[in-house]
Amino acid sequence: MKNEKEIAHILKTGGVGVIPTDTLYGLVAQALDKKAVTRVRRLKSRGPSKPFIILISSIRDLEKFKIKLDPESKKILTKIWPGPVSVAFNKKLSFRLPKNKFLNELIKKTGPLIAPSANPEGSPPASTISDARNYFGTKIDFYLSNGKKLAGQPSTLISLKKGQIEILRYGKYKLRGI
Repeated sequence: MKNEKEIAHILKTGGVGVIPTDTLYGLVAQALDKKAVTRVRRLKSRGPSKPFIILISSIRDLEKFKIKLDPESKKILTKIWPGPVSVAFNKKLSFRLPKNKFLNELIKKTGPLIAPSANPEGSPPASTISDARNYFGTKIDFYLSNGKKLAGQPSTLISLKKGQIEILRYGKYKLRGI
């Protein structure tokens, strides 16, 4: 079992791992490391036209991706984040600020992470570390389990423009009264 410091080092040096997120087990790598992102694409057999959701540790992390928020959108984000809602700001970039404390601390150490579900495209998401190992075997640098089966729903995916919400995918979080 690796600790947070070891995992952060592996990710900061281009590694790829499987960890529990606030929704499902995710295949994680540094979002700004092109080689690591390409490696995840190959592991998942996922084409470049389908973008990854990027996990961030604070709303300020959006600046690293040149995302500027209007006041209405910032107000909405402070209501739904942290939590299992991913926000698409354009066709290429979607973000989520997870509620999971371990994951947030890890992102603070590594920088933003991609974390698509731990499965090859077209296969069911891994609900246990054993499932993930069956999919990826020794092609992954580390596996981290929380000892639980994660068979939940993916994040709810919304588009946000000038305070207007459009639901792109229904998931774990139900938007009410925003």
